[in-house]
Amino acid sequence: SDLFAQKGLKDTSIADIMQKANLGIGTFYNYFQSKDDLLRSLLIQLAMDIRQHYLESINKEKTQAQVLEGLVLYTANLLDQNRFILPLFMRAVDRSALTIQPHVSIKKPLPFKDIFDEIIKTGQDNGEFRSDIPAEIITEMFHSLFQSASFSSLPLKYQENIRYKLNLVLSGIILK
Repeated sequence: SDLFAQKGLKDTSIADIMQKANLGIGTFYNYFQSKDDLLRSLLIQLAMDIRQHYLESINKEKTQAQVLEGLVLYTANLLDQNRFILPLFMRAVDRSALTIQPHVSIKKPLPFKDIFDEIIKTGQDNGEFRSDIPAEIITEMFHSLFQSASFSSLPLKYQENIRYKLNLVLSGIILK
């Protein structure tokens, strides 16, 4: 992932990746079919990290707003550390799932939006969040935070930009 961050997706070759790993190019193909396959695997790992964080937070946090805020900030941190994967992440979110390759143990779509929908719907059901707005619309707003922050021309760091937008959206959905 360091190579992708330094050289960019297009300019990082499989040879570069394997040289950095001190392995032969042929070894790469024992695990991945292409550079895109490697990126999908990295995205899958990122998604599993996000899901694990979510599962841990629902047992720790008291409110759905805290779960939601923690999940957004955790995801923003992961994306900030792995900026090269952001375009693939956004495409997967836009499709609300990512097809998993057969060699990966998970054989179902990665439901990025489903996690957020679940948090929003639970918050609406327990009277914490506004229910006059469909949960799916609110979920789209949260996912748009990542996209708008990545294309922002403001002189703010990525995570700082996310934090401002997150506070704005949360203030619009939390019932007081």
